[in-house]
Amino acid sequence: MAQFKKTKEFPKPFTLSIDIGGTGFKASVLNAKGKMMASSVRVETPYPCPPRVMVETLAQLVRPLPAFNRVSVGFPGVVREGKVITAPHFGNKVWRGYPLAKALQKKWGKPVRLLNDADMQGLAVIRGKGLELVVTLGYGVGTALFRHGELMPRLELAQHPVFGAKTYNEYIGDRVLKKIGKAAWNKRVRQALEWLNTLLNYDQLYIGGGNARLIHFKLNKNASIVSNGAGILGGIALWGHGEKGL
Repeated sequence: MAQFKKTKEFPKPFTLSIDIGGTGFKASVLNAKGKMMASSVRVETPYPCPPRVMVETLAQLVRPLPAFNRVSVGFPGVVREGKVITAPHFGNKVWRGYPLAKALQKKWGKPVRLLNDADMQGLAVIRGKGLELVVTLGYGVGTALFRHGELMPRLELAQHPVFGAKTYNEYIGDRVLKKIGKAAWNKRVRQALEWLNTLLNYDQLYIGGGNARLIHFKLNKNASIVSNGAGILGGIALWGHGEKGL
């Protein structure tokens, strides 16, 4: 159970930040300065995971956390104006068009903002200079691109064919890692990052997600591995952006 102290020293508003992943759901509450007010909580991702199951699982997940005034949610797919457009891990057909932000707002009675999970992680780690790419390596592969700190939304590079008919998800996703092993997976990841560099000519690369820790090759000087907790910490920055364009 999350541990926290009730005190007046924390600046409001308090933001419930949720990171929805293919293997786990994580959440914590952040104060106005982006500091966690409680240790993050986590549950395994349920499968199958239609909207009703996800909403109820999230409701159970956040019960141990302190009170909050607003909610940020990072979702592994394309989202637009609070609705899910694609959900490759959970089933596009059952999720397409689902108003997840509205459903969670009804559940908790608080305003909710919804963003792609890699985009939300990127908001926590970027420097705001030049072209910055965020790649998350987890159950699937997430990407987020920023230009001088401005998010380029709805860009799902991981769904693009990268090797024959295989997408990035099918080339370096978690299922592939377990099938081919760490050594072969590292070779593929290195190649994939080189392809992305050739394609985008980014200035800075940030690599996150649960499998980033398994990278054992030397990264270029303009690349770094970031904390997997950034998926939660980015929730505070989401409220610094207007809803339009997200």
